Amino acid sequence: MKYRKLLTVLACVVLLPFTVTAQEYDDNQQKVTLHGSIQSDVLLPQEDASIGTGSYDSWALTNTYADLYMMSRYVDAGARLEFTQYPLPGFEPDFQGWGIPHLYVKGKVKGAELTVGDMYDQFGSGFIFRTYEERSLGIDNALRGARLNLTAIPGVQWKVLGGVQRTYWNWSRQSWLAGTDAEMNIDHYSTAMQERGITWMVGGSYILKHEADEDIIVPGTNYRLNLPQNIGAFDVRTRFQMGNYSFLAEYAWKGQDPSFDNGYIYHKGQALMLSGSYSQRGFTALVQAKRSENMAYRSQRSREGMAGYINHMPAFAYQHTYALPALYPYATQNAEGEWALQGEFGYTFKRKTVLGGKYGTKLKLNMSHIRALDKQPVQMPLGTLMGTDGYTGSYFKMGDELYYQDINLQLEKRITKDFKLNAMYMNQQYNQTVVEGEGGMIRSNIGVLEGQYKINSRYTLRSELQYLSTRQDEGDWCFALVELSALPYLMFTISDMWNCGETNLHYYMGSVTFNYNAHRLMLSYGRTRAGFNCAGGVCRYVPASRGVQFSYNYNF
Repeated sequence: MKYRKLLTVLACVVLLPFTVTAQEYDDNQQKVTLHGSIQSDVLLPQEDASIGTGSYDSWALTNTYADLYMMSRYVDAGARLEFTQYPLPGFEPDFQGWGIPHLYVKGKVKGAELTVGDMYDQFGSGFIFRTYEERSLGIDNALRGARLNLTAIPGVQWKVLGGVQRTYWNWSRQSWLAGTDAEMNIDHYSTAMQERGITWMVGGSYILKHEADEDIIVPGTNYRLNLPQNIGAFDVRTRFQMGNYSFLAEYAWKGQDPSFDNGYIYHKGQALMLSGSYSQRGFTALVQAKRSENMAYRSQRSREGMAGYINHMPAFAYQHTYALPALYPYATQNAEGEWALQGEFGYTFKRKTVLGGKYGTKLKLNMSHIRALDKQPVQMPLGTLMGTDGYTGSYFKMGDELYYQDINLQLEKRITKDFKLNAMYMNQQYNQTVVEGEGGMIRSNIGVLEGQYKINSRYTLRSELQYLSTRQDEGDWCFALVELSALPYLMFTISDMWNCGETNLHYYMGSVTFNYNAHRLMLSYGRTRAGFNCAGGVCRYVPASRGVQFSYNYNF
């Protein structure tokens, strides 16, 4: 029976594009359009004791999504079918299920929008509220309720919303959220600012979480925590841009919110971010700093794992796409808090100069430095911090413990008309104990060389060589990749990530990708190393796997 369900869903995925396309033509005659997408990732797993895959209960695992949206002048609507009854490895048990968990209707008139159903939104940078979907991590914390957006007043955007939050296949009736957000563009009311090209935004947000009380007992005692049922948070921000300069300042505050994440302490949460950037032709610079503490904010205080977060704290660490630089990715420490500093600088040497050469040379320097806050634990009358304020400390003083540091220099250089070279050197310090729970500090040096050669108008050959050197964890790693693109339809890729330091294991992979109009199909076979998959400072542990992988994407 379970195989029949899987085959039925996959058949629907194949047939839906043709059904929708025909319907779209008829609806267009009525000025109604249909849009959507299909995404299906399938793994036919094989056990591999050498890399520690373990056993599998199903012959096929899949995460499959089909979205359908109707758009018209006054009404929009959308729905999503999800089939994760036999999910890919690494997702939490509650992720398993299938159905239509996402459905909404939106009414639109001049200056106003009313949405009823499931929705995604964000206040400011997301410090106090962000609902979003990230399928690679298994995150979908959509809000089911209602939202009113008003833009009738020129230069002002205001919204109010409320509802219950999705946690995998459940919508908690024990908690609900309500909030409002407003932004004003002051330059809209100043002719002088408009003439000088100045933009200035000020904004503010408020979110309230109501959660029913529950019995949380201090271990070893008969004391029951007095839990706040209403936890509010606010956010204020401003963004100013003049010419080549741009500045952003944002501050968020959260009330007492004892939870599993912070060990049920009553310390209030705060986050402060300052950012400045400069850009002109040939040169860019971005410098930013963030201090956050106790900003883990969930709709269910006792929830563990990745689900149920109301807010999102962005990571101030460069998001690497190369395999070995991304081997030790940093995850934002929401509950513990952190001081995070980041700088990105780019410079282009002009063509026909000593360092620019015939085609110019691009350099980019990225630096991230993240460390602990200054904290001193308070007195523990019951032998535990649970039920206390947790800690004290100097606001602007940094702690002694380093969480993460990344300094990398990237070079992009066209050698000839047909050959382009990218190179990167990276020095990284990764506190595995803080991010993963154990392992100590991992210090590594990483080098990357990437070459791309255009054989002719149809064929392009790309290759990568990477090396990671470290004396910690599993020691050194090598990575090699060769990719041939045959425009406009095919791409062939083979790669191998080899642990040449301790285990001597090879993680080989071969794939063929086919593109045709809005269709993308990839078939691959090989091994995947156990590790963390991260996006925006949020990470999911992915266990090792081996097998045939099938990926299909279609947008219409």
